Amino acid sequence: MNHVILKLLAQRIALALLSLLAVSVIVFSITAVLPGDAAQEQLGQDATPEAVAALRAQMGLDVPAPERYAKWLLGMVKGDPGRSATTQMPVAELVASRLPNSLLLAAVTALFSVPIALALGIASAVWRGSWFDRAASTTAVGVVSVPEFLVATLAVLVFAVKLRWLPALSFVNDIESLGQLLRAFAMPVLVLCCVIIAQMMRMTRAAVIDQLEAPYIEMVRLKGASPMRMVLAHALPNAVGPIANAVALSLSYLLGGVIIVETIFNYPGIAKLMVDGVAQRDMPLVQTCAMIFCCAYLMLVTTADIFGILANPRLRHR
Repeated sequence: MNHVILKLLAQRIALALLSLLAVSVIVFSITAVLPGDAAQEQLGQDATPEAVAALRAQMGLDVPAPERYAKWLLGMVKGDPGRSATTQMPVAELVASRLPNSLLLAAVTALFSVPIALALGIASAVWRGSWFDRAASTTAVGVVSVPEFLVATLAVLVFAVKLRWLPALSFVNDIESLGQLLRAFAMPVLVLCCVIIAQMMRMTRAAVIDQLEAPYIEMVRLKGASPMRMVLAHALPNAVGPIANAVALSLSYLLGGVIIVETIFNYPGIAKLMVDGVAQRDMPLVQTCAMIFCCAYLMLVTTADIFGILANPRLRHR
């Protein structure tokens, strides 16, 4: 590995850490200016100002914002984001009880969506202009145009209410068989896969077409290479970087879609935990969940950048 690649990798990692620091400031600032607070939420609207002030002092909400930010950031770095403002339980325990459920949902969604999207995108690029390409592209644009909450609502009306094939809510704590597992994950995974497959397929198609229209592919074609060899042996290796970016960006979109899906299907994941924290003005919990989502997004994007750098033959053989 030459010094150019090492320099680029170091720059990407440093940029990701600086971005994460900036995001922490933004997350803390936004949650600090939200109307109301946990003390008022716990005591209710009939509480006296003295009682609210006393509870705010007990929770540490009367400390200046810069001091609270420094203490919170240091705790996040140490893995101790503090205690929930409503339940007084450690936030790390609350997150640890929900994070595996969200990771499992994301893993199942990626397991189904990535192979399907890559296959459709590569096939559309190889047969661009055909009826298959037009049908797949039109369907993808239509699916991307529909928001997740509408897809989820329609799925509930069709599969849960009308046909009664699947449950309207996802209960992952009572799973004892493969059939129950499939029934619990069918609706959330279906909704998430719709938009992710459509987006990933379009970006994969564009990346492969860009390589197939390159001059070196014309030279390969003139040498008599078969279409399969031309795509698999020449176009795809050079499209690995853009495809990795397409996969990472599509999976990062999963982080936003999972908030809507977990809320609609009452899925016990970290996104549902964050929504409940917002409703209860539980700022330590909301801040921690938001930082987890931001970290996951930056990790996906940075991993895609690193993969693209390592897969670039012009840098690798410089």
